[in-house]
Amino acid sequence: MERRALGPDGFEVPVVGMGTSRTFDVRGRAAEATSRRIVEEALDTGANLFDSSPMYGEAERVLGLALDGRRAEAIVATKVWTADDDLAERQIEASLHHAHGRVELYQVHNLVAWPARLDRLEQLRDEGLIDVIGATHYDAAAFDELMTVMRSGRIGFVQVPYNPLERDVERAVLPLAEELGLGVMLMRPFGRGSVLRRWPSPTELAPLEPFGVTTWAQALLKWGLSDPRCTLSIPATSRPGRMTENAAAGNPPWFGPDERDLVTRLATRS
Repeated sequence: MERRALGPDGFEVPVVGMGTSRTFDVRGRAAEATSRRIVEEALDTGANLFDSSPMYGEAERVLGLALDGRRAEAIVATKVWTADDDLAERQIEASLHHAHGRVELYQVHNLVAWPARLDRLEQLRDEGLIDVIGATHYDAAAFDELMTVMRSGRIGFVQVPYNPLERDVERAVLPLAEELGLGVMLMRPFGRGSVLRRWPSPTELAPLEPFGVTTWAQALLKWGLSDPRCTLSIPATSRPGRMTENAAAGNPPWFGPDERDLVTRLATRS
């Protein structure tokens, strides 16, 4: 799998990583064992960045268990998400515990109380407990504020939604990230699943086969990653075997304008 630099103060990351929202919010030995199989598969394919959050229920804990014995192979991305300073400290303490004492990418989730949270994350970075700081938001109405944080010089990357149905980041966020040299992590590459409800036929996907695309999910992942301003995509899955398929979309060649237009037409048709 190809790898890309996260940002000026970062490191190389896989083009395809893995999200844990909903899929890793599980309890019980059987469900946790399945999560471990998925994590091991991801690591074996090189998709070694795992994105989580206190907002995702049990996901941080389950991810930490799944990484036991292989933590050194992984890049853990998590978030702090509260306006309460005391709760923020508890979230950070728990996140560091579940991540085996270190978080490579620490994000301010949805820009909640971002001035105070950046102050604290910078302290943690100075203490050597985290490597890179970022900020996230899912709502286009917050992108102006997100760009204010981007211009502050205090973060190394952003996480935003990007898929054929959600393209607001193209107007200003992606150009600014390119100008500033920031990494861009793509959430919701499948549009919360909405883009996956109707799969194109093999005949419709045939023009994408020379790009290594054999499934609709791969087409959607490669659609976002073919924008050179985007660093990585983090699809979530609860099914063993799916990460091998997803990771394959992180290899060149990349789509040109014609291929991206084809995927957009297939995704937006009624």
